[in-house]
Amino acid sequence: MAVTGKLGADVDLARGQEAARLCALNILAQAKTALRDLDRIVQLLRLNGFVNAAPDFADHPKVLNGASDFLVEVLGNKGRHTRIAVGCSSLPLGASVEVDAIFAVD
Repeated sequence: MAVTGKLGADVDLARGQEAARLCALNILAQAKTALRDLDRIVQLLRLNGFVNAAPDFADHPKVLNGASDFLVEVLGNKGRHTRIAVGCSSLPLGASVEVDAIFAVD
């Protein structure tokens, strides 16, 4: 686990964005393993992000920008997507951020 703790308490916004970026990098690594070639990705359809946040933290979408921006940077227009950013009182193993993705592939 690269980043643990709560956004707005133990973890600042920049570190939360880096955690989201690392999640996106791991998603691409898993996609590469499953597909053998990232060129098989037709479109990133949806990104779902969960932020382990202090009760008064309100910048969940800004945290997820770390993943969104990275995926568009890597995949270009195929990386444009819809997304949700949800605040949680906790995540497994104390993770600061958890992200999943749904891709259309050929």
